[in-house]
Amino acid sequence: MEAVALQLASGPVPEENLAVVLREIGAVSGLADLVVLPEATQAAFGDRPDRLAKGAEALDGPFVAALAEASSGGPTIIAGMFERSDDPERPFNTTVVLSGGSLVGAYRKIHLYDALGFVESEGVMEGPITDANLIVVDVAGVGVGVLTCFDIRFPEMAAALVARGAQVLALGAAWVPGLRKVEQWDTLLAARAIETTSFVVAAAQPAPRYCGHSTIVGPTGEVLARAQDAEEVVSARLDVSSLSSMRTTMPVISSRRLYEP
Repeated sequence: MEAVALQLASGPVPEENLAVVLREIGAVSGLADLVVLPEATQAAFGDRPDRLAKGAEALDGPFVAALAEASSGGPTIIAGMFERSDDPERPFNTTVVLSGGSLVGAYRKIHLYDALGFVESEGVMEGPITDANLIVVDVAGVGVGVLTCFDIRFPEMAAALVARGAQVLALGAAWVPGLRKVEQWDTLLAARAIETTSFVVAAAQPAPRYCGHSTIVGPTGEVLARAQDAEEVVSARLDVSSLSSMRTTMPVISSRRLYEP
């Protein structure tokens, strides 16, 4: 599998963001099976989460429709957006998956970022913890599980996706800078790859507002590709055929036990 992570900054105007995204996807379309974009690609977070509802769209809106068209005859596309919910003041922070010209999955972020002075739940509806919201899609015969940003801090979610067939974990993020945040990002991506014996493809928004450092990690924790903090495109070939023997010789998944809290 050829995987690409697009490290792009989104602004407040969805139409302008979409134009940039389509241009960048077009540039890599013939080179990739999977293209992962950051969290909030469709519209920027801004400074206050309670203002996100204004730019939210439905899953049959222009953002999803345009990406679905871009996926027709091209790569599978994974991208973050704000999706209208039943609460007019709080949309879902949704990651959509487009393949073969259609929407094939929509993950609504479960772990909201209520940390370090930012309260995402003030303006975002929490996604349900259900089988339907644990998204694993088939990309050229490879299971790809979907996470969003803060989810990477919760190993049980990655384990649940792998139990449902994920071999690659795709993560879009808007990783806020701060003390040792890049080091934490690097460590968490490697840990999720190692403990699930999976590939991780993580696309983040760039500096100055966010940390950047989009990264593709292999199942032993090796960094296959890594951006710095500016806008950048990173890519890597994922040798998914090696996972079966690796998961046999390092049987983390089959040895996993569940514990009561």
